Amino acid sequence: SPRPTLRAVLWFALSIPVALLLITVWRGGWYVSLYLPVMTLALIAADAAMALPNRRLNVECNLPARLFVGQAGSVLCKLSAEKQKRPVPLELLLEQTGEADAPRIVACFLTDARLDCSLPLVPRRRGRLSVEALWLRWKGPLGLIELRRRQTIEKVVDVVPDLHGIHEAALQFFAHDAIYGVKTQRLKGEGTEFDTLCEYAQGMDSRFIDWKRSARHRKLLCKEFRQERNHQIVLGFDTGHLMMEPIGGMPKLDHAIKAGLLLGWISLHSGDLVGGCGFDARFRNFLKPGRGMPYFTRFQHFTAGLEYRTEETNFTLGLAELNSRLQRRALVVLFTEFVDTISAELLIESLQLMTRRHVVVFVTMRDPLLTHAQAAPPD
Repeated sequence: SPRPTLRAVLWFALSIPVALLLITVWRGGWYVSLYLPVMTLALIAADAAMALPNRRLNVECNLPARLFVGQAGSVLCKLSAEKQKRPVPLELLLEQTGEADAPRIVACFLTDARLDCSLPLVPRRRGRLSVEALWLRWKGPLGLIELRRRQTIEKVVDVVPDLHGIHEAALQFFAHDAIYGVKTQRLKGEGTEFDTLCEYAQGMDSRFIDWKRSARHRKLLCKEFRQERNHQIVLGFDTGHLMMEPIGGMPKLDHAIKAGLLLGWISLHSGDLVGGCGFDARFRNFLKPGRGMPYFTRFQHFTAGLEYRTEETNFTLGLAELNSRLQRRALVVLFTEFVDTISAELLIESLQLMTRRHVVVFVTMRDPLLTHAQAAPPD
């Protein structure tokens, strides 16, 4: 519903002392002084009648599929009003929750009954950013009344680490051999996938002689294997309170996720299967390993769901749950942190059980402050 503006209140408040002053100067015109407040109220009513009605304003909001940490995104708002010929000044404000810059009011004009306006949305931490609603405010032609509207949106946007640096690093990784050209190369070695049979020659490993086929062909034949390209790589992220410690203005967990995204991108590009998990006091997230570059979008969505936790990490429960969910032998890359000997002993015990079936790479973060303090000359 329309509400009076500060200008309308001041006009009405000013009309009262002017009416009293008019009565004092001209006593015979007391009835004229009564018209001043009434005229002010009439102007307010006329301004409300000429203002753009709320029911004629159509609002449509489009949110981006995902946002990158520290990079500005935008919410595109399309406004239209039927049978509106006069320009209408509008003020728009987003109602949002999450780690992002405070929303600011965007002023624009609705002309020709249509308006396309972009509202900035700048996240500061990885996770999910919720946009609850869009607030609109406009005034009448005289500026005496004000109309407000809350347009419900209720959408969630995933906030992921910046991928520009990841793509550059991945391109540099694959550019090492670019000078030699691109060709199909079959990597032969002591893998697990059978490739072909060849006649035995001096220097070959006698363990790979196929005695049945050698007897059938009456000559020694050796098996050749090729390196398999469908390895399972599982990235495990510790989301406990120790991973919230900042390094270079960014939590350790975000550094780990950025490194994990780079490793996942290269692994998927090379034909391997990539999955992930997140745990702290209990097992939180799990992404089944998958292959193909389109799977990288799903892996991004998984990393956006890794929340910051303030709980102590239970390595025994987390690694045991991960070990039970992995059916095939896999390369497990564990991003974590510890500070006391008890946690380290429990972690080593759990890793020893996991290394019976899988290959484990243990990753911690190097603190540049400690490195600088150690390398600095004594003063």
